[in-house]
Amino acid sequence: MDISKTSCFAGLRFLSLCAVALALATSASANENCTRLQATGNPEYPPFLWRDPEDETKLIGANADLMQLLSKELGIPIEVRYGGSWARVQEEAKLGRIDLIAGAFYTLPRQDYMDYMYPAFKETRTVIWTRADAHLKYRKWSDLVGLQGVTVINNSFGEEFDRYAKESLKISTVPSLEQALRMLEKSRSNYLIYEEDPGMAYAAKLGITGLKTISPAVTNENLYLTIAHKSPCNTGEMRGRLAKAMYKFAKQNVMVKLVETNIQLWRKQIK
Repeated sequence: MDISKTSCFAGLRFLSLCAVALALATSASANENCTRLQATGNPEYPPFLWRDPEDETKLIGANADLMQLLSKELGIPIEVRYGGSWARVQEEAKLGRIDLIAGAFYTLPRQDYMDYMYPAFKETRTVIWTRADAHLKYRKWSDLVGLQGVTVINNSFGEEFDRYAKESLKISTVPSLEQALRMLEKSRSNYLIYEEDPGMAYAAKLGITGLKTISPAVTNENLYLTIAHKSPCNTGEMRGRLAKAMYKFAKQNVMVKLVETNIQLWRKQIK
């Protein structure tokens, strides 16, 4: 064999071994660094997530309880902390300052900074909210054209509706669900678009009774667990472990009991 070819093959083999060694070292380093996970999410999302009244640096709710089940499954502590508004939470994920988001809808832009764990753990129903005395006739998205809507900053209601809303609807955004509900209550918007269960929970907390929801739902979207691209824990091994755990939870329907328990907890806290 030509000596130059032999040298070339030897060099390529050496580089391949170096690449494998580097990958193993990187993986080992990532695993060593991943001794705990930090999770957060939308803090205005009862019964799924809300701030703990006894310690407002933490989030509680059905999704927080799910994270504790996940913690036991992985054998790694998971802290579910308050990370600011929903918009701020997404910025924290982009920067890699948190590892997990405990509940996010799927959108293409979000895939730029976090990975989605399949399957989804909960389906949610997004509806149109109006004042009880309003006569808004809603059957399809185009019925909202020409009306003034409101929602919370950085909320998504599915790729298709988000695109339609951007092109055809007038929807202003505010930092919090409370502000959005107050705007609707004071007739500063014709409608609010938000998920049904969290909206009802917050309206009850605020003592707002003059609102109603309209069927059909705008969208039915799935909630996913996500892991930030920049998280030091985001390795192939960790993604595999997360996906296996979420599959197990979905098969066991664990969210049914968790949601029921936290609906009762929320009602107890707002009395």
